Amino acid sequence: MTYVFMQHYWWFLISLLGALLVFLMFVQGANSMIFSLADDEMERKMLVNSTGRKWEFTFTTLVTFGGAFFASFPLFYSTSFGGAYWLWMIILFSFVLQAVSYEFQNKLGNIFGPKLFQWFLVINGILGPLLLGGAVATFFNGSNFVVNKMNIVDDMQPVISNWANSSHGLDALLDPWNLIFAFAVFFLARILGVLYIINNVNDDKLREKARVKLAYSAVTFLILFLAFLVRTLLKDGYACDPETGVIFMEPMKYLHNFVSLWYVSLILVIGVVLLLYAIYTTVRKPDYISGIWPGGIGVVLVVLCLLLYAGWNNTAYYPSNADLQSSLTLANSCSSEFTLSVMTIVSFFIPIVLAYIFYAWRAIDKKKIDREELAADDHVY
Repeated sequence: MTYVFMQHYWWFLISLLGALLVFLMFVQGANSMIFSLADDEMERKMLVNSTGRKWEFTFTTLVTFGGAFFASFPLFYSTSFGGAYWLWMIILFSFVLQAVSYEFQNKLGNIFGPKLFQWFLVINGILGPLLLGGAVATFFNGSNFVVNKMNIVDDMQPVISNWANSSHGLDALLDPWNLIFAFAVFFLARILGVLYIINNVNDDKLREKARVKLAYSAVTFLILFLAFLVRTLLKDGYACDPETGVIFMEPMKYLHNFVSLWYVSLILVIGVVLLLYAIYTTVRKPDYISGIWPGGIGVVLVVLCLLLYAGWNNTAYYPSNADLQSSLTLANSCSSEFTLSVMTIVSFFIPIVLAYIFYAWRAIDKKKIDREELAADDHVY
């Protein structure tokens, strides 16, 4: 395994974790509809307890995603997490708010009542996908930072990366194309949330209303996503000369990646087909409740491919709009060869972790959520 191979291998793993995180945001998507989908307290309780069984998976994946990025591409971690800290702090705060809301909404001594904490879940359901989507969009549209590795020898201020303005990441939300992608991720999370609720909650009335929500969310998502995708494929992209490391603007760079990485593009098409199949079949067939699985697999494949386009084929995966040569690539931002070698060996244990997650998921979902279970179970959110 060469150093270059390990760089690409770890970008693949990072992209896979990011794709799994987007899939697991069905928790946020469902929570964003607690009051618009549920008509009474029992329906809201079914929604909250359904997502409450899975929220730890999303939170753990988010933390793992950040940790893997720190270990494999530390310069990105210090630049983005250290520079755009307002954006990331709001994201993390919303997820902490989610955890607190699940645990305390029905605790004895809660003087605010469960509804306040349910609104906190709605806030996380909206802010989480929107802000994460805006952050990911900067992989294609750039951010405002400057990297100067010579600062490491400065005794007074040994900071390699600096944000070029005082917004510290919130400026990403001023780019309309970042917002378009952010709202696309938000409606994608709602699609996944609806598919999950239909599969996990055994209630005909709730499932009927969820199918209506699915149709509206799907149309909105497709319009936003296709607009972003077409514009990204046709716009100038951030290319890197593999010999010199010089960053330059290449016309239709991401379209070139789409063609050159044809095997990735084939997987992208398969993912799109799976997602569309899940949406269409769920809407058209009232007795079909398994759309979360083809839809979820499709989302993982699509997001994986988009992130691979951003980093593979000599592309700057975290471009700088303030200083083009500060843009981050797999080569100039990764860990040492020794670190990547050790981490690669450790990564071989990932299938064991995935197998445990699969086992835990199956054990949690032995019985669907319904009204009778919530009435009889003492341990409910």
